[in-house]
Parts: sequence; structure tokens; C-alpha cells
Amino acid sequence: FERFEARLRGLLDGVVTAEILRFGGESSEAAAVAVTERLAQTGAGVVIGMGGGKALDTAKVAAFRAGLPLIIVPTIAASDAPCSALSVIYNEDGSVDRDLFLPRNPDLVLVDTAIIAQAPARFLAAGIGDALATWYEAESCRKSGAKNCLGLPGLPLAYAIARECREAVLSFGREALAECDTGHPGPAIERVVEANILLSGLGFESGGVAAAHAIHHGLTELDEVHHALHGEKVAIGILAGLLLNGEREEFDRIRCFLAEVRLPVRLADIGIVEVTEEKLQRVARRACRLGEIIHNEPFAVSEAMVMTALRALV
Repeated sequence: FERFEARLRGLLDGVVTAEILRFGGESSEAAAVAVTERLAQTGAGVVIGMGGGKALDTAKVAAFRAGLPLIIVPTIAASDAPCSALSVIYNEDGSVDRDLFLPRNPDLVLVDTAIIAQAPARFLAAGIGDALATWYEAESCRKSGAKNCLGLPGLPLAYAIARECREAVLSFGREALAECDTGHPGPAIERVVEANILLSGLGFESGGVAAAHAIHHGLTELDEVHHALHGEKVAIGILAGLLLNGEREEFDRIRCFLAEVRLPVRLADIGIVEVTEEKLQRVARRACRLGEIIHNEPFAVSEAMVMTALRALV
């Protein structure tokens, strides 16, 4: 944010009165309450959420609770948070508390790929991981008949969006990272940012979510993974989900792709160097808890199955 603060203040000065609240922690319930209270104290008329996924998720919750319009300005394309009505609520220790589905999406999302390209390529790669999960989870929901995030069956358009999201990142992901390394956007970044932010956001809300993100939630139970980005943990969830589904050939293909776009393919890559049965059980228990999205898979999933899939990623 420091890169844009002076310019932002200059643009707003004399036009509107703006109060800037810095955010640098977890998108926790306490953070959302604090921002909501500050909005009431200042008499704000609109909320502008600027930054990464956790800042944006906090802004979404606060704007909804305050009954205010919401403008989202992502500075990275590391997840599909900007367009969605979902906020992931974390505990203060970095573990996932719950998924909070809000009744409305942001009113306006402004994405400038010149800004996105100036961020480290690691963030764009993480967004590729998050976006890639969209197709596999939507396909699981289609097969099982599970409802989407709106509580409705997914429509053919939802699956078409999810499919295009996957094809975009598979086709342009490598080139987009190379462009990002230069700090300047090109055609590949344009395609991948569209997939990471828009197609993935539309696709997961309309198609549904399943194993990849449930396993992400489980992984956050371990302290050693808290340095890893959301999409990096989701990448591990994708691979584990493919193993759960018995799709070995696709697993091999996607594992190679993930490595090529600088994403984790082993538990050690996200910090789980010492793998123990106790750690695997903690991850599996959280991923498989009652009502969790892993049960949207088209077959019954047990903790033992998740542990077996994770062992294959050692």
C-alpha cells in the first residue's frame, strides 16, 4: 500500500474526505468488528478495500455490516477474493475459523494490471493455484449434485466459466509469470489476471467448492504453513483432491504444471518438513469436519482417505 498511498491521497485531496485504515493482520472477526465500528464513528459513505485478499475480505464484511457501498481495488491477483461475496474468517493464530457468505458482491471492482505486474510474481502464481482449483471443485459438485455457494444447483454457464478459467491459467500461466518478472503487463498477464480474479470468482460461487479448499482449511491448522499464501496451500489441496478422485494421470499432469508455475507440489514446499501422523490427522480432521465442503465430492470422504492422499505428497 505504501507504493500508492501518496498518489491516492493526492487524487482524493479536495475531492472527498478520506480516512485510511491500515490493515496487516488476519481477516478475523475482531478485525471486521474494529473496522465496522470505525466506519460508524467517521460517518463514512463508502468503503474502498485496497490490497490483498485478507484486507479485501475484511472490507467486505465491514461494508456489509455497516450497510455501505463497497469498491474493491486489488493490488495483487493472488486469489479470487476481489469479486466474490465470500469472506474467509481466520482465527488470530492464522487458522481458518469459517467461510462467511455475504448476501451481495462488491459494487465495483477496479483492477489495474500495471499495478498487479509490479507485485512479486509469487502472488500471481498463488492466484493461478486458487484459480486452477475452480474447475476441479466445480466438476466434483456437478457430479455429486452439490449446491453452489448460493445454495442452488450449478448451471451450464457456471461450468463453462470454470473450464475457461482452468484453460486460461494452463495456457498462459508460465508466460504471465515471465511478464510479471519484468514488472510490465503483457497479453498473458491480462488473460491470467482475468482468470484469477473474475473467472475464478464467478466460477467458484456459481459452480461450488470441494476438496481443494477444504484441505486448505485443514492445512491452516499447522503453524508451519502460515507463511504460505492461500493459493499455495490450495495447490496442495488440488493434488490431494485429484488423488482422492483416483485421477492419477491428471495428477501427474497438474503436478508438472504447478512446478512450472512455481507452486508447491510437496508438503515440504509449504513448510511441513517433518511430517507426522499427528499433523496429518489434524489436517484431515479439520478438512472433514461435519458440514465441510469436502463432502461435496461425489463420494464419501473420510479422514483416513485424506491422510493417505497427503502422505503421497511427502
